[in-house]
Amino acid sequence: MVDWLPWSGEAFARAARERKPVLLSITAAWCHACHEMDRTTYADPEVALLVGDRFIAVRVDTDRRPDINERYNLGGWPTTAFLTADGAVITGGTFVPADRMVGVLTRVASALQTSGGLSGPTGEARGLAEAGDAGGEGGERSVRDLDVDEVIESIFSTFDEEHGGFGVEPKFPHTAPLHLATALFRDTGDDHWRAIVERSLDAMAGGGLWDATHGGFYRYSTSRDWQLPHTEKLLETNAELLRVCAEAALVFGRQADRDRCTAIAGFITGVLRAEAGGYRGSDADGMLYMDGNAKAAGALLGAATVLEDAALAREALASFERVILLCYKPSAGLAHYSDGVARVRGLLGDQIYAIGALLDAHDVSGLEPYKMMAEELTHVAVRQLWDESGGGFFDRAGHESDIGLLRTRRKPFVANADAALALARLERTTGDAGFHARAEGALRAASEQLAGQGPLAAHYVLGARQLGGHERAR
Repeated sequence: MVDWLPWSGEAFARAARERKPVLLSITAAWCHACHEMDRTTYADPEVALLVGDRFIAVRVDTDRRPDINERYNLGGWPTTAFLTADGAVITGGTFVPADRMVGVLTRVASALQTSGGLSGPTGEARGLAEAGDAGGEGGERSVRDLDVDEVIESIFSTFDEEHGGFGVEPKFPHTAPLHLATALFRDTGDDHWRAIVERSLDAMAGGGLWDATHGGFYRYSTSRDWQLPHTEKLLETNAELLRVCAEAALVFGRQADRDRCTAIAGFITGVLRAEAGGYRGSDADGMLYMDGNAKAAGALLGAATVLEDAALAREALASFERVILLCYKPSAGLAHYSDGVARVRGLLGDQIYAIGALLDAHDVSGLEPYKMMAEELTHVAVRQLWDESGGGFFDRAGHESDIGLLRTRRKPFVANADAALALARLERTTGDAGFHARAEGALRAASEQLAGQGPLAAHYVLGARQLGGHERAR
């Protein structure tokens, strides 16, 4: 078997010292193909010997280090990437079977030994680094200059009339367009929007995406009709679907959506619940992730309101508070996860989704500490992640010890759009107009990446609606 090292400066320093390339494997606990590659490819004696002799082997879990995955994922999991000693991408792909891996390892090691190219970015790496700066200039264009009606039209052009949902295979259960359709129904009373939501929820819940035996939604389907799911069940997926079902039940009043709230909430608080509180990242991963728990808390509170279930609300708040206590450090914000020790601080998603959940908790309970914590996390996010020259939030705080593509600054589209929504809510809750400018800057950063986002563009429109920056966002 391969002796994997964690991502660290020490691992890359060893690669430079021993003049070896780095074999980077990005995996997930819930990924069947990752386990299969470990069982076959990396268990092959010849492969293991080659890796041990000629490479520095580094293993990264995508859930624990989404910032590394975002920069180095080469098309899915497992990602098999070959890097120079300073973290530049040489080549790579996804699953490599054992009968091919020996040849791949031999060619990469031999080519680098011949060329001496053990450091310095390749053309591919330079391209990735440049792509990472998308939206970095900011510019002065107002978000009001965009025609939101055109954006809405492009979002719903991807709606699948026959099977519900958005796009084709592989098909993911996008929820932001369903929240947007619900909002448009509330604005207009047009049953067209209601039909989009109900058709999608019925198709996903009634098809193969919902596990009718053990409960829980799967992550995605390999078929357009939802009948061939990949069988991993993630907290994030179930939290997002619970939230949209709760909103649908509130607005449309269908018993079917109330029943789905009960079922999804039961899966989260039963199957995914850690013994002491908080929710595991998946049915295959025992870790407590801050962003996923924040989304779960908000969704469970929404379901509790719809179901008039005070016990569910108490469970949601208690579990959320436990994870915050595990991950929070004064003036430093929230860590990404806890395995008994808080790890990986300074990621945008953890701060933003916790702010949203804290506002949900404040709405439900009326307790001031939730609002105060939301304000504190916003100040941390601005201090650590805000682009003072171009506006918008970077995805992670930079560190002097960063390696390779971690040195690139990225402004993620969805997280900036969601930040605009959260900070606009915070402005309305606190009356502090200072949050408005940050919300506008985050939305502007998202607007610069709006082209080609497909159904994900709904995050932008939802942020714009909350901000009130588009008179035509209807």
